[in-house]
Amino acid sequence: MVTYRTHSIEFKRQVVQEFLSGETLHGLAKRHELPRNLIRIWVQKYEAGSFDEDVAAADTMQTYEARIAALERLVGRQALEIEFLKGALKSAPRPRSGTTSGSKFLPPPTPLLPIEPRRRGKEAIVASGTSGETDPPISNSHPKSSA
Repeated sequence: MVTYRTHSIEFKRQVVQEFLSGETLHGLAKRHELPRNLIRIWVQKYEAGSFDEDVAAADTMQTYEARIAALERLVGRQALEIEFLKGALKSAPRPRSGTTSGSKFLPPPTPLLPIEPRRRGKEAIVASGTSGETDPPISNSHPKSSA
């Protein structure tokens, strides 16, 4: 089975520049263990300017890959947050009675008006300023439980 190697743009440029500076094709191929025809192809691409385009494309790819990695990390954090919130929702206490409006939250309590204590006998007459009108006496026993 044949294995293929991939070479970076910088390596290809280095080999091409060595060739253009006067090194022999045979010497370069032997030193870098490359086929001579591959070096010829690299020289043609270099002269056509395609290595510059490849560098720009490689830089763009590197930028995109970094952005993708950042977005994947963000998605991972959000997935963890969602799982955490789902667990918190399951363990949160449920309201005991539902509301008619369908809201899960109870309305705020209404403020209570101050209640004056009930007065008995003469104190009630003096406090209210009326004569003879008194509140009925308060008893501690239940009306149905007469023994």
